Formats: sequence, C-alpha cells, structure tokens
Amino acid sequence: MRRRGSPSTNEPDAATDLVGFTSPSGNVGCIIDSPTRCDTSERDWTPPPLPADREFDYGRAISLSGGEEAAFVCAGDTTLGGGKPLQYGQSVSLGSMQCDSAESDVTCRETQT
Repeated sequence: MRRRGSPSTNEPDAATDLVGFTSPSGNVGCIIDSPTRCDTSERDWTPPPLPADREFDYGRAISLSGGEEAAFVCAGDTTLGGGKPLQYGQSVSLGSMQCDSAESDVTCRETQT
C-alpha cells in the first residue's frame, strides 16, 4: 500500500482521497482508503489460524472494505507511521468510513450502508 497525500491535518487530500493517522501511543497506524487498513506494533490478541497461502506477515494488519466484515490480512508493508497522531477522543472520516481514537483502541466503521 502506498502512502499518498498529506495527513498533516488528518483531512483528506483532495487529489488522492486518502487519510493516514497513528494513535497517540504509536501502536496503531491506519490509512483510510479503499480498503481501510490498520496495523499494530503490539497486540494482546491471537489472530485466527494462518492462511495456507500466506506470503507476508500475518496477524498485525486488519482490513475493512465497504459492506464487508473486517479481516486479518497478510502484509509486506505497514501503515504504522503513515500520518499525524489522531488524539484520543477524536475522529476522522473519509467518505462513509470513520475511525475513532480512544485510549483503549482505534475503531473504524462504515457510517452509511
């Protein structure tokens, strides 16, 4: 996944329609695009079993695309460090996708169906 745009204000760059941010702790980094993807540097969960066709790292990246359930994905790149911190209690959105930052987690969801 390429990093595009300028996330300095956590607002979409009109030329690229992409928003990148990190949690204030730096543990979670997300890029809102199609699909939206968030990566973690540390986790306290166990991902589902490793897919047989795994090509890259697995269990640290979660992808969410309109109308589909979130899923763990294999990734050879990262969304960590892809944008400015989204402070706890703040939200950012692009199109129908909204991500909320809290001390306990980052939650991304579709606001329209």
